[in-house]
Amino acid sequence: MTDHAGPSFTDEEYAFLRHVRFGEMPPTARPEERTALTETDPRRDQPDPGDGRDRWDLRHGA
Repeated sequence: MTDHAGPSFTDEEYAFLRHVRFGEMPPTARPEERTALTETDPRRDQPDPGDGRDRWDLRHGA
């Protein structure tokens, strides 16, 4: 009796199967193509800094 869980593939066959399933990786972004992220808009999940926390809680039913 043989204990065989499934087909045995070579490394090249596994590489081919990965390529078929996932395709190719996108090209790497070059350093000159990268940009720094700068947040410009205030967050919308918190009240304005001048607003009191009590007013925020009353407005939103907490």
